[in-house]
Amino acid sequence: MNNLNLVPVFGISTGVIVAIVVIVVLIAALVALSIYGKKLQDRQEASQRELENASQSVTFLVIDKKHMKLNEAGLPQIMLEQTPKYMRGRKVPIVKAKIGPKIMSLICDEKIFDLIPVKKEVRAMVSGIYIMDVKGLRSNLEARKRKLKFSEKMRMKMDELKKEEKEADKKDKKGKKKK
Repeated sequence: MNNLNLVPVFGISTGVIVAIVVIVVLIAALVALSIYGKKLQDRQEASQRELENASQSVTFLVIDKKHMKLNEAGLPQIMLEQTPKYMRGRKVPIVKAKIGPKIMSLICDEKIFDLIPVKKEVRAMVSGIYIMDVKGLRSNLEARKRKLKFSEKMRMKMDELKKEEKEADKKDKKGKKKK
């Protein structure tokens, strides 16, 4: 019979060797992911700089805003052709605005989407059809207060309890030092 005899290498058991190999593979994967992540981050920073260099200040009247799929938003056909297929079905923040005599659909940055008021004039930094920053024309802009999720409410309560606990600990420590 062909019996496979596993002879320990340098007196190390087979299980330890397998564990070492798995750890080495995991470390190699972690290094590869960090290098890939760094490249993606550099690429994103470069594209952000390009957007900032090409941006210009525009005043427009916001007609409507909502999250829509790219192919339903009424964006130029060239832009849809350049977008990868997996991104076309994804919902993005779209702002319909009247810029001069034209009504256009613009893509908005997710961070400032809540700041944009509907049916008001705003001054915005726009790069092509991408809104990067918004300022109120006649007044300051304030984000709408949205309804908090249950988990967010619980997290806020836990943070408040932790703050109260820290303050109580500080008071206790100060009281002990004085005695």
